[in-house]
Amino acid sequence: MVLEAQSAHPPSSGTSSIARHLRGDGLLLRTGPFVVRLRSNLPEIAASVATLYGGHRLAAADFADFHVAVRRAAGPRGYVRPQIVFALDDEEPFEPFARREAPAVLEWGLNWAISTYANQYLLIHAACVEKDGRAAIMPGEPGKGKSTLCAALVQRGWRLLSDELAVIDMADGALLPLCRPMSLKNRSIAAIRDFAPEAVFGPTIADTRKGTLALLPAPPDSVRRMGERATAHYILFPNFSPGVAAGPTPRSRGTSLIALAENAFNYQVHGRLGFDRLADIAAACRCADFAYSDLGEAVAAMQRWWQAGELSLT
Repeated sequence: MVLEAQSAHPPSSGTSSIARHLRGDGLLLRTGPFVVRLRSNLPEIAASVATLYGGHRLAAADFADFHVAVRRAAGPRGYVRPQIVFALDDEEPFEPFARREAPAVLEWGLNWAISTYANQYLLIHAACVEKDGRAAIMPGEPGKGKSTLCAALVQRGWRLLSDELAVIDMADGALLPLCRPMSLKNRSIAAIRDFAPEAVFGPTIADTRKGTLALLPAPPDSVRRMGERATAHYILFPNFSPGVAAGPTPRSRGTSLIALAENAFNYQVHGRLGFDRLADIAAACRCADFAYSDLGEAVAAMQRWWQAGELSLT
């Protein structure tokens, strides 16, 4: 881990050192525009942080946007058929989870906290990647393949902005990187392992509420550039479908705007300004559905479009 300010003492990369900090005052972890103070008494959280956040910065200031903890459930549930809880400001918004799900619970809980309370931004359920100064927002329902495509692109040099939340500055529409681990589920895990055998995964967790889940750390270059904003040029709606050739189908900006609104967590909170910001983004982007079945073909097609400088839909 990298120290952001001089007054704090960074933990070493060793799991035991990270565990001591998590049990004490916590780690002030910077992820995108947010600082998270994380506490935990679970060794599996320390191991997960060491693997998945090893290149992230630690903030030295006392201020944190979110104070979170992943800890043993109180009473017998913490030890008999062990269960754990996620806490935000010492409140526990969810029912306990099985302890083996702890690394996933941390990511789910952070997604929930940001999407619920970070209303200074416009938030969309979408993966986001960037290359050569041009970013793509990729909304999609679970199971459509957005995180799989995102992970494949990132393994081939695209910059990861987020695989889950598009964070948009209300003032100018810029995308703010939220560079955290990518979450892959079920068949996507084997697909990325086959596509990128060199990829280093965090823990694989079976039998979660979302099936089998594996966490993939963000590439070091994406983490290093986490302070660099991006401009959306494309809105792509991934759709994994066996047997189809990789390629786009033109989509109107009107239907794309509706889909952005449907995938937005909080544009209603911003009222007319929220709608106008979504409309501005849709108007400035080329929009398409993107079907694929083979990751190699999909990445090659995206690479051709990026090199050409525009997304050809003819």
